[in-house]
Amino acid sequence: MNTAVCKSLDARSWKDLYQAAICESDLNKLPERIADAETALVKRARDLFYSSGDKIDEAESLDDAMCILHALRRSLKRRPTAIQRTTDFDYLRSA
Repeated sequence: MNTAVCKSLDARSWKDLYQAAICESDLNKLPERIADAETALVKRARDLFYSSGDKIDEAESLDDAMCILHALRRSLKRRPTAIQRTTDFDYLRSA
């Protein structure tokens, strides 16, 4: 996570960073957006762990968001393979 994002974590909630990650359409920027959101999620989960009160709903939302970010990261790792497979069959279209 870059320092600008670290300094602004208090200003932007984990939800904002999560939303930015799942809505990012630039595949070159997506890994950094995912990392920023994951860092914010972990920080917020740690804050909830040490705070008093009933925060079960937000903790569940954090878990759900982290699962979605992990799935998004896994899909990025598979994407070049999927693109390559698609181009492997381009010769069929020209026939």
